[in-house]
Amino acid sequence: MAFDIEMIRKVYAEMPSRIEAARKQLGRPLTLAEKILFSHLHKDQSFSNFERGKSYVDFGPDRVAMQDATAQMALLQFMQAGRPKVAVPSTVHCDHLITAKSNSKQDLDRAVSINKEVYSFLSSVSNKYGIGFWKPGAGIIHQVVLENYAFPGGMMIGTDSHTVNAGGLGMIAIGVGGADACDVMAGLAWELKWPKLIGIKLTGKLNGWTSAKDVILKVAGILTVKGGTDKIVEYFGEGAKSLSCTGKGTICNMGAEIGATTSTFGYDASMERYLRSTGRSDVADAANGIHEHLTGDPEVYANPEKYFDEVIEINLSELEPHLNGPFTPDLATPISKMKEVLGKNGWPSKIEVGLIGSCTNSSYEDIARAASLAKQAADKHLKAKAKFTITPGSEQVRFTIERDGFVKIFEDINATVFANACGPCIGMWDRDGADKGEINTIVHSFNRNFSKRADGNPNTHAFVASPELVTALAIAGDLTFNPLTDVLLNENGEKVKLDPPTGDELPKKGFAVEDAGYQAPAADGSGVKVDVDSKSDRLQLLDPFSAWEGVDLKGLKLLIRVKGKCTTDHISMAGPWLKYRGHLDNISNNMLIGAVNSYNDKTNSVKNQLDGSYNEVPKVQRAYKAAGVGSIVIGDENYGEGSSREHAAMEPRHLGVRAVLVKSFARIHETNLKKQGMLALTFANKEDYNKIKEDDSIDIIGLTSFAPGKQLSLVFNHADGSKDTILVNQSYNAQQIEWFKAGGALNIIRANVKA
Repeated sequence: MAFDIEMIRKVYAEMPSRIEAARKQLGRPLTLAEKILFSHLHKDQSFSNFERGKSYVDFGPDRVAMQDATAQMALLQFMQAGRPKVAVPSTVHCDHLITAKSNSKQDLDRAVSINKEVYSFLSSVSNKYGIGFWKPGAGIIHQVVLENYAFPGGMMIGTDSHTVNAGGLGMIAIGVGGADACDVMAGLAWELKWPKLIGIKLTGKLNGWTSAKDVILKVAGILTVKGGTDKIVEYFGEGAKSLSCTGKGTICNMGAEIGATTSTFGYDASMERYLRSTGRSDVADAANGIHEHLTGDPEVYANPEKYFDEVIEINLSELEPHLNGPFTPDLATPISKMKEVLGKNGWPSKIEVGLIGSCTNSSYEDIARAASLAKQAADKHLKAKAKFTITPGSEQVRFTIERDGFVKIFEDINATVFANACGPCIGMWDRDGADKGEINTIVHSFNRNFSKRADGNPNTHAFVASPELVTALAIAGDLTFNPLTDVLLNENGEKVKLDPPTGDELPKKGFAVEDAGYQAPAADGSGVKVDVDSKSDRLQLLDPFSAWEGVDLKGLKLLIRVKGKCTTDHISMAGPWLKYRGHLDNISNNMLIGAVNSYNDKTNSVKNQLDGSYNEVPKVQRAYKAAGVGSIVIGDENYGEGSSREHAAMEPRHLGVRAVLVKSFARIHETNLKKQGMLALTFANKEDYNKIKEDDSIDIIGLTSFAPGKQLSLVFNHADGSKDTILVNQSYNAQQIEWFKAGGALNIIRANVKA
């Protein structure tokens, strides 16, 4: 029986009437996204014809998922909420703190030893509050969720931006910060801006070397890293139905790279096959009973331009394999154009490492198709010219591919199998020689390829491709190799060509696993004690942030004016800093150290206005905090893109930054700032970015009459005595303004519990 089957049956029992009521009220057919959204309105949310991209709406998600790096802060906040148990099914997955270095066993053993304190905390707090706990080695959160918890038509939030992976099983699954997760676990409504809708019609059928990965690589090239902001992407058409369930998951997973709120597919035969294969026939049977409610209405797909804000059509039969990168996941290049593009840009063509797996591409089908190429290489007397690594997505997948002989096939071409964890995908890769900063190229089947993302080396050119293409390129060792047309010279001096990859969608003998790594919580956790050592450098209990003083903020110092791309990796790096995710003060020492200062084009070097010296960003901000001086951060476009990590909002809040003013925000980061009681502001005139001078003292005027839709004024007081006054926009609704006034949303939860 599936986890939480009674909850799923209850959702399905209520969906038809809720969907019919919405359809009747609106007087038109509904998309799948609308059906799930309307059927998950919070019980206190009144129905309306919500305005896309503008209306803030309260929802009641079905479940919450957290990975270990973000779960620490989420659960430290939940402990402050005063609730005895989580209000909805919730899980914690230990996948982020395992460094990839040697092999799966050594790496896992080392992680369990190094992170013992953190794992013990997460295990005990999960046990106390009724949270399912997945141990280190069990697998990556999104793969484990797809295998065990995702269900068509459901709504889930998760403290990781790639929570959207569950859209492959027809969910509305959305990445959030820990404060949002805390709200839902505490039984409160969860707020989201009603999204706009992008419809992507898929025609034809994949063939040859092309895979589901190439669909989202193509879409990323069309929409760019911010084209999906505040939008849900809904895939439909015969091409969509022809994709496997895990292929759909891959496409939804990388929807985070276009900034989409989430992506989803309608329930179909591939999802039913996957549910039954993963031991959830009860869910499949229940879904079959309301099948018509788990996909968009036929009229919508017949005339998509009438119901979606934007429509894109892709013919899968004509789609070519793509390589995206380097340094950004939306720089899309068809494989046939790679040699030409490479030459124009002077990127290094020699491939040092090929890496497959991660939450994006670690399904049985992915590994099977890559293994078919590895076997060809061995049979045709080819050896991989680049190093080659495999990261299974879960223990269930790893156990099954070992049983079916795939691990042996990879080992025959000298590949390394890493632990069932995130590893290199999130920068947890202890790569030999990366500290030398050499210019080099890697190819991987992960989702992100920002500078320093995988190995910490800013000169590593990372390209994103399907597992099949990564395998072929690792065998060839050169980025100019096109497996569709080119031949390779084998050990016997013979010219050989790789045949297109093949592989089963699901294991013929079914999935198998001896120990999936799940720990059920105590039926009654009231007697469970959660200890946090006051001397720990890994964990720190939280103190509430201070409430707003009730006056305009004046005399703020400019901390940094960020130039160009500034992701959450730039604001709060992962890699070695992951170990401090449960200790707010310690991890705050990485605040904005990767952001480029527009005044000197350097990272981690800003002017301290108190003494005129230049120093590291966190040190300057700590000096301001010690002096009782507030500060402001200025940013560029799509500020805070990337992961959902709320540390990128909590760190500046903790160190005394009062406001972040940018040209535009990524969705999750803007919400995280609001949740923590920060001012998240945007330029009314983007050119005003250039009016700010390095020595400015800044006033924020209008807070005493702070109201939805009302602009604020900022005064830049220059060192020469002159000043510039500009208008800035804000997107706060009435509830979010209360978060600001209270010093953060958690302070309101705490006050309500005490009341």
